[in-house]
Amino acid sequence: MRTMISRHSLILSLVVGSVFLFSVAQAQDRPLKKISWGVTSLSASNWIPWIAKEAKIYEKNGLDVELILVKGSGQTSAAILGGSLFAAPVAVPQVMMANLGGADLVNIAHTVPGVQSKLLVKREIKRPEDIKGKRIATSSLGSLGDFLFKYIIRKNGMDPIRDVTWLSIGTPGERLQALASGQVDAADLSYPADAQGLRMGYRVLWDARKEVVYPSMSVVTRRKTVQDDRDTVMRMLKSHVEGIAYFKAHKEFSIKVLSKYLRTNDQELLEGSYEIFSKDFISVPYPIMKGLEATYDYVAATRPEIRGRKPEEFMDPSLIAELDKSGFIKKLYGQ
Repeated sequence: MRTMISRHSLILSLVVGSVFLFSVAQAQDRPLKKISWGVTSLSASNWIPWIAKEAKIYEKNGLDVELILVKGSGQTSAAILGGSLFAAPVAVPQVMMANLGGADLVNIAHTVPGVQSKLLVKREIKRPEDIKGKRIATSSLGSLGDFLFKYIIRKNGMDPIRDVTWLSIGTPGERLQALASGQVDAADLSYPADAQGLRMGYRVLWDARKEVVYPSMSVVTRRKTVQDDRDTVMRMLKSHVEGIAYFKAHKEFSIKVLSKYLRTNDQELLEGSYEIFSKDFISVPYPIMKGLEATYDYVAATRPEIRGRKPEEFMDPSLIAELDKSGFIKKLYGQ
């Protein structure tokens, strides 16, 4: 009798074990979910999706992610709404303006708390008020840099239209050259042009990251997508958060990835970029919803009705909150 029971138990165990192994094999053989992510520029700010791709973090989370280069928040938001992109960074003002027009974009994370931009000035300009009567170079009138430094000048009690002269000058390198030649007295510069300017003896009058809350490198998708396919959205966001942790823990690998995508072996540029973004990338990247006065001012210039809308209408912190409360993010950092 005992022999029969033992045989039945053994057979049952084998059956259960076989079913379990079959289920595991099925899960492993399940095809990766294909989605597309928008890369908004070939710059270090887009580092995290490159890391998630090269370190196979997307694959680990069941995703086959195609990284597609797009230009600007306007084109990016249209691609998300049109279905050719699953998600991408879209500036908060663009999300607001699109939704005021009837779209359903939603920001589910912010990777960087501020804009990498500094106003470098001639040595004799030492105080904010010294900028009066001077010539400032930005990429173009109406650009983000143009808006931010006009906002900062206004915050310092001056009129950015009447008190200074603005010149539109192409790239950061060209603006630095204009500063060096005396064509302008100040220039809106980002890394590595700002570092080059400092070595040339120019000084920082304002660092936009310290002066203005203007979060960037967001994760934006559609509310409909979150509602209909929350699992895929969560796996994408999980990969993004894990990519940030991987970046912070693997400097050499991260620098090789940036070198590959930027097609440069300039070690000073690569090391400097890592130093900046290792501090800037937010480990627990909740959407930033406080201190957005500059963002509201930017949108209100053309859409004054934004004043009656709350940040929560354009953002959803629930997915990051889920990862945070589950302990997933702490485990990434060995906590």
